[in-house]
Amino acid sequence: MVSTEKTDGAGKAAKTSDPAEPAGGHHGDLAGLEAGLDALDTRAADERPPLGRLLLSKLVPPLVAVALVLAVWQLVYVAEIKPDYILPGPLDVWAAIEKMWLDGVLLGYIWTSVSRGVLGFAIAIAVGTPLGLLVARVKVVRAAIGPILTGLQSLPSIAWVPAALIWFGFTDATIYTVVLLGAVPSIANGIVAGVDQIPPLYLRAGRMLGARGLTSVRHILLPAALPGYLAGLKQGWAFSWRSLMAAELIVNSAKLGTGLGQLMDGFRQMQNMSGVLATIILILLVGIAIDLLFFSPLERRVLRSRGLLGRNN
Repeated sequence: MVSTEKTDGAGKAAKTSDPAEPAGGHHGDLAGLEAGLDALDTRAADERPPLGRLLLSKLVPPLVAVALVLAVWQLVYVAEIKPDYILPGPLDVWAAIEKMWLDGVLLGYIWTSVSRGVLGFAIAIAVGTPLGLLVARVKVVRAAIGPILTGLQSLPSIAWVPAALIWFGFTDATIYTVVLLGAVPSIANGIVAGVDQIPPLYLRAGRMLGARGLTSVRHILLPAALPGYLAGLKQGWAFSWRSLMAAELIVNSAKLGTGLGQLMDGFRQMQNMSGVLATIILILLVGIAIDLLFFSPLERRVLRSRGLLGRNN
């Protein structure tokens, strides 16, 4: 604290504070800092952009990108670089989708694949989560299984289809086996990465408060590892969906029903390139929709709750 000394009439030195120093010393500084942060937080909450501007910032870039892709596709089609039965135009592919819609079969194909994907992903979560926690917390298990999980994650899912066919034949078990082997390693590795990033202080504080066993997992490990775990879940869904399409392309049987993979293989056998491209677009749209409707909002909520994302995002 900077001060100056003045002599009063009695000859005694009197101490006066520097005018630049706020009253209250350090307590005044902390109170002012806290008030300033609260003001910034309140202003950030009040200064949300209008809904129209927010929609433009979110919708216009992807719409422009889609329009550019369609324009290039149409130009290639008009230039006749490939025959139209090999490379149909956007309108031909749209006609194939429209026909399936008018025939009343489009939603059935989509639902068959989505229901398989969701069920397989749910089973993968039930298996991958405890496996990841076990690998993350037990050194012997990590040394034994950790490299195997990494190797399984890099293995193409379609490589499991021949083995699963030999084990289970043309049944749903074959499809779900391929989905599980594709998704479980990603989910387990995601939670391992999340647990590895937890500050040791959190774990020590939890033990001091009596959090042990499942209580520690529920109240400390999973909440603290949530960002990494969520990233693993997101990647696990991507692997589930890819694995499902690979399995449906090969495991083709009338008693299994027709999913998007089986539909695309049927169009391939009929040499219907418009149908093949239409199915590819449908697979892509389903993957995007799942991410936009579920994973992206959940990820934003988690990041915002931890102060890692602005309120306007």
